[in-house]
Amino acid sequence: MNITIRSFLIALCMGCVGLAHSEEFKVGFVNTDRIFREANTAKAAQIKLEQEFSKREKDLVEMGNSLKSASEKLDRDAPTLSESQRMSRQKSLVDEDREFQRRRREFQEDLNTRKNEEFQQVLEKANRVVRQVAESEKYDLVLQEAVYINPKHDITDKVIKAINAQSGMPQAAGAANGASGLSAPSK
Repeated sequence: MNITIRSFLIALCMGCVGLAHSEEFKVGFVNTDRIFREANTAKAAQIKLEQEFSKREKDLVEMGNSLKSASEKLDRDAPTLSESQRMSRQKSLVDEDREFQRRRREFQEDLNTRKNEEFQQVLEKANRVVRQVAESEKYDLVLQEAVYINPKHDITDKVIKAINAQSGMPQAAGAANGASGLSAPSK
């Protein structure tokens, strides 16, 4: 961690300790990873991504299986093929593999871009709700990342309930069970 940031955080904490002696200082913590897993808006985003990308993913799997089968067939047939036939099929396989790798990279880039877009919206909504909870319950400080947090300061459940209430969506069944192959963006 940068020394300047560390010094700032130490000074902030020292100021908080000083405030705590003069008046009650209320601190809360929100687990963003849990929000990405449990909030209905995050589950809906996950389902939306799965629907949007499932056909392309299936096509890629089929293309990979086809490529693998063709490679295995070439290995079996190689001893009986002429040099020119073997070279031609190898070149064809190399070209197909190059196309497969290109499509797979494009798929991953598109998926990551859309995932970031969807989860950015979830995070923005979560941050608005955190502010609302903090203001309504008079929190002085709400943290989203910490090395350690006493569970009594964790307000994640309140935030998730408020997000779900605002979204008006019923519990998302598929994503609730962890059935998804796509995951929340890593920080």
